[in-house]
Amino acid sequence: MTLSEKLKSLPTYAGIYIHKNADGKIIYVGKAKNLRNRVRQYFHSSRNHDAKTRRLVQRIADFEFIVVDNEVEALVLESNLIKKHKPHYNIVLKDDKQYPHLKMTNEPFPKVVITRKILKDGASYYGPMLPASLARKTLNLVNRAFQMRTCDIEINGKLPRPCLEYHLKRCLGPCVKGLCTQDEYQQASRDVKVLLDGKNKELANDLKLRMWNFSENGNYEAAARYRDLHRTVLALGEQQKMATTADRDVDILGFYRENQRLALQLFTMREGRIVGRREFFWEDLAEDDSFDASEFLGEVLAQYYSTDYVPLEIHVPQDFADRPILEKVLTERRGRRVKICDPKRGQKKDLVQLVENNAKIAFEQRFRVLKPDTEKVLGELQELLELAYFPEHIESFDISNISGAENVAGIVVFENGKPARAAYRRFIIKSVEGANDFASMHEAVFRRYKRLIAEESPLPQVIFIDGGKGQLSAAAAAMRELDLEYIMLVGLVKPPKRHNEISHLLIHGREDQPIPFDRNSLAFRLILQIREETHKTAIEFHRKRREKRDFTSELSEIPGVGEKRKMKLLREFGSIERIAKATADELSSYVGRKTAEEIAGHFERQRSIPEKKYIAQ
Repeated sequence: MTLSEKLKSLPTYAGIYIHKNADGKIIYVGKAKNLRNRVRQYFHSSRNHDAKTRRLVQRIADFEFIVVDNEVEALVLESNLIKKHKPHYNIVLKDDKQYPHLKMTNEPFPKVVITRKILKDGASYYGPMLPASLARKTLNLVNRAFQMRTCDIEINGKLPRPCLEYHLKRCLGPCVKGLCTQDEYQQASRDVKVLLDGKNKELANDLKLRMWNFSENGNYEAAARYRDLHRTVLALGEQQKMATTADRDVDILGFYRENQRLALQLFTMREGRIVGRREFFWEDLAEDDSFDASEFLGEVLAQYYSTDYVPLEIHVPQDFADRPILEKVLTERRGRRVKICDPKRGQKKDLVQLVENNAKIAFEQRFRVLKPDTEKVLGELQELLELAYFPEHIESFDISNISGAENVAGIVVFENGKPARAAYRRFIIKSVEGANDFASMHEAVFRRYKRLIAEESPLPQVIFIDGGKGQLSAAAAAMRELDLEYIMLVGLVKPPKRHNEISHLLIHGREDQPIPFDRNSLAFRLILQIREETHKTAIEFHRKRREKRDFTSELSEIPGVGEKRKMKLLREFGSIERIAKATADELSSYVGRKTAEEIAGHFERQRSIPEKKYIAQ
């Protein structure tokens, strides 16, 4: 059926339409009260389309449509299809993160982590956490009070001894046989699940009962532990109550745009206080004459609230066409009346203006490369890696050699998101012959942390390994030998033939769940900075070693210069570059007049050859 025949057969019902290009790829999804009238408008030559629509029409090779019962269903279906297919000509909510949730993994020995992505992986998710800091506080409480594990290793009870987390009483130690049975760990997991389900009173009563049972049986240590847990659960219940009270349950939106770039901010107000903030960015919007703020707001709100928490009020900077329909959809989802308004005056208008001002500042930070807040970047990194702790101390490894020659490792250290250059280290790989990056990585990691353990120096919370599965496995083997498996290892995988980029991350123990690189993420920008700093450190050390080798080899070829004279010259002049620049008179007191003239003449002849790039120039 041709395009014109399809247009004639369009029904007059409400529904959504899907435009495709010549390759069959979906390039636009729209909704309509009357499909026939709406879709035909695209192809009327007399209609005065804006620039964006004109470009869209030029690329439409085919279209499909789906009939629904009403506009509300059309809005929901349109939003779902846009989020799924991300068509080029739709305004797509680029960041599909949600508020922080706590995730209890679906494993024999579960752990709890912070995440913003809800997957169908059998795990239990709890949230959203408002404010966002509540997620981190709750996770710290769970790990401290209930001693859930935080590592990524396989739990089989075969490890010879527990890690530091066990000795700090932050883990029950299920990895070592005899410290904690699976039943004991599962009991702690069930307690955490009841707590996260919000059944604080039920859990508190159960803990109190256990406390008295242990006390009556004379086990006062266990009784004291359950007494402390009882108090903690009651205290957390009060925090959750304050954070989730529905009164004054408001989201406030504002945006700032210049040309094709836009920053949008969403503030969350609970109990009359702003307790959370989200931000989104676009870099490829339509030009000034094509941008429709009303269309933009409608599409973004429909996509955002299709999966996230729905407040009772949403304040926006201006009205938009689909507002009544979206109110109906959100009211059905929330189960209470949801109101969307664009305040014209008073305190509500002032709050919208405040959010717009913050959107402008965020625009400056993102697109004018102002320095982002370090705590915010590290917080995003914590959520990206699903860490149970704040990544204040990060280390990174890279190996550099040419066909195995001058094989070295570079190690950089970042403290609180900043390079700690005094702590950088450079290793000459000693035990590996030839080009074997895996064995070299194993040696570098093992030597580094064996020494830190011996010196009782602080250990990192995250270690980045420049390489794929092979390097990551080699580093993991070294950490296993040192009983440091609880420290997270992350591989930085490069795309083929583009060695200065990162395609995705691999977390040891979760290699089947690669994390794709997102150039708009602040966390990934920090990771890229760390990777570049590590690569630079390794390369510079390798080049220095190679240049020294080449130059000293050349020195040995000069008649009259043996190993002893070569080493004497290096001790006296300090570097091979200074020897090359020295005169015969300066050299003669160390090697004799004849040999001094041989050396000076050799390097003089080298400098006279213009086409040869000489290191001492």
